Amino acid sequence: MSDKPIQVSIVNKSNNPLPDYATSGSSGVDIRAHLEHPVTLLPSERTLIPTGLFVAIPRGYEIQIRPRSGLAIKQGITCLNTPGTIDADYRGEIKVILINLSTEAQTIQPGDRIAQMVLQKIEQLQWQAVETLDTTERGTGGFGSTGKV
Repeated sequence: MSDKPIQVSIVNKSNNPLPDYATSGSSGVDIRAHLEHPVTLLPSERTLIPTGLFVAIPRGYEIQIRPRSGLAIKQGITCLNTPGTIDADYRGEIKVILINLSTEAQTIQPGDRIAQMVLQKIEQLQWQAVETLDTTERGTGGFGSTGKV
């Protein structure tokens, strides 16, 4: 992490505090549900949860939405499309796709911490069309090709 944090403009239309780092070593900030009423997810059900947050991400960066480990282990709730990418030119509300992977109904309360946001530096690629690729020791070995251990 750099000594000087990257400035990101944010509009908070929720009653929740601005996302903040839980500890000095945290890489993500927890974001909270912006709900008028609790939302109950049945087993295997998914829904889109609003946060009330709108951000202006600097060019050359993205924000990734990632699951919270505590929510996953304690309630079986995780994020779909993980990590979710918020592009630098998006200005809409940040919403999180949650799914209940447990065998019981789970309820999200207004203000619950539902996911974490991580700011990531990105680089855009430029394709170079070629006829063949260089060879490597692995070659075309895919899923499981490097062994179990």
